[in-house]
Amino acid sequence: MSDERGGPPGPAGGRRADGAGPDGAGPDGSGPDGSGARLGLRALGPYLREHRTALVVVALVSLVGAAASLAQPLLVGAIIAAVSAGASVAAPASVAVVVLVAGALLGGAQRYLLQRTAEGVVLSTRRRLVDRLLRLPVAEYDRRRTGDLMSRVGADTTLLRAVVTSGLVEVASSALVVVGAVVAMALVDVVLLAVTLAGVLTGVAAGVLVARRVRALSLAAQTRVGEMSAAVERSLSAVRTIRASGATDREAAAVVASAVAARDAGVRAAKVGAVVSPVMVVAVQGALVAVLAVGGARVASGALTVADLVQFVLYLFLLVLPLASTLQAYTLLQQGLGALTRIEEVVRLPLEDDDGPATPAPAPSVPAARTAPREEVAARRPADAPLLELEGVSFSYPDGTPVLHEVDLVVPRGSRTALVGPSGAGKSTLLALVERFHDVSAGALRLGGVDVRGLPRAAVRSRLGYVEQDAPVLAGTLADNLRLAAPAATGDDLRRVLAAVNLTALVDRSPEGLDAQVGEDGVRLSGGERQRLAIARSLLARPELLLLDEPTASLDARNEESLRAALAAAARESTLLVVAHRLSTVVDSDQIVVLEAGRVVGTGTHEELLDASPLYRGLAAAQLLVAR
Repeated sequence: MSDERGGPPGPAGGRRADGAGPDGAGPDGSGPDGSGARLGLRALGPYLREHRTALVVVALVSLVGAAASLAQPLLVGAIIAAVSAGASVAAPASVAVVVLVAGALLGGAQRYLLQRTAEGVVLSTRRRLVDRLLRLPVAEYDRRRTGDLMSRVGADTTLLRAVVTSGLVEVASSALVVVGAVVAMALVDVVLLAVTLAGVLTGVAAGVLVARRVRALSLAAQTRVGEMSAAVERSLSAVRTIRASGATDREAAAVVASAVAARDAGVRAAKVGAVVSPVMVVAVQGALVAVLAVGGARVASGALTVADLVQFVLYLFLLVLPLASTLQAYTLLQQGLGALTRIEEVVRLPLEDDDGPATPAPAPSVPAARTAPREEVAARRPADAPLLELEGVSFSYPDGTPVLHEVDLVVPRGSRTALVGPSGAGKSTLLALVERFHDVSAGALRLGGVDVRGLPRAAVRSRLGYVEQDAPVLAGTLADNLRLAAPAATGDDLRRVLAAVNLTALVDRSPEGLDAQVGEDGVRLSGGERQRLAIARSLLARPELLLLDEPTASLDARNEESLRAALAAAARESTLLVVAHRLSTVVDSDQIVVLEAGRVVGTGTHEELLDASPLYRGLAAAQLLVAR
């Protein structure tokens, strides 16, 4: 049944068991080694641009804060000089207190503004990423793991917060303090400045070399986190099957193994990052000892005063502390760029194109309510007025796997057409082509006489309803699910379609009525109720053509009978194209199309095919619809 889900053949819809992408690509699609393309600071531009006003304000606050920090050693020197001269220290001490308090307040304001801006960056990035993820071509979902995509929205975007709070702005503000401190130290004593720079720059150079390795290691760690998220999502989505199969321990072990791999990758990144701090400590302490030794000798020789030495030492701390912060910020920046690589890998994927003319021909109007019997609808719409036509349609997946071969099919308006055949015959793929989840490789597929490739996808889908084989029910209320394709529908509209598919009992059995919760994946509903709810949801949008993929695949006889009644109700409102394994639900169709190995091998009514199609006769006999 490789094609029955609309995805390429292979496990999990074409995904490799190890989570890797095509051609041995890494699990994140970035390359076999997971390293990804290296991004520079310029790549952060689009994520920071809309927050540039806030960043400018932060930069100005940082500039004033840097000036306050640079003024403090001067004021301390002035206090010491006043003490040495026996003068009053009230004035310089008062100014020093004011500057100190102002610097602290500015620091608090800077941290708040940075955190606020960082949260805004994370939000805008998530908004952009989610919008992108929901608009990718269907083939991308077939080859990627859902948990890994979720990890990019969660864990990867979170790392961008550190880039803003401790990254770019921190580097900029620290640079101002460093430059100011160097200038001030040069004015105090050039010899001590040379001693200081010799030790500090050696430590900085070593720290930068170490920090540059962090990006690749951080990217690898984030990739492992994505794999762990995918493993958790896989297990939770099938938790009932896992419990029933007695596989809980094995699945837990598999998830834990992925968590251990994520831990190990994180430890490797932390190990390299941890080297940065000791390198700077050694450099700072070495520079301080050297300054004190040389400075003490220069004070003893009279080349330097005690006040100058104290002032120089304070500037030394003003120099090394921002340098240490800058180096730490550089490390965080490398981690953020590693996460940005994974985010950009998704952002740069091509979206599902919405090609076609800017103003497509208007679809035929649909009456506000169409409740006449199907025979009357057919009488008003002649059988020779096709709604859907396939002419010589062939389709192969991007990897070259052929699925459909020169399929010819006509679906008249107001009719009910069934697609039957063995698993893997191409039935679900045909529906996917109608929905333009994929485009035909050859031939023409026309809706209302117009090739769908000449219409925007949104225009095509607005005329269609689609009920998948495992009809998804979204967590929320009955009303939430029904209004998915018709958000403006009224309560009366909802009750009308529920009654049409015999689901009025869903509203009556709960005091919440239409606001009753259906549970995660519709767990509070039976299989038959989920299928009929999906049909009701599609009918609410009043589609011209309703596509149903195996609506009775997992139903018992009683639910199958209810669903047959729902299909009859749907046929009164829309043209139907139904994929069916159970022939009993489609024997009364206007036409039945038999597919085998991607080719049409028979078309006709139930009685006609029993006489003309050996394959159909065999399927009917296997389901006890006819004597063998």
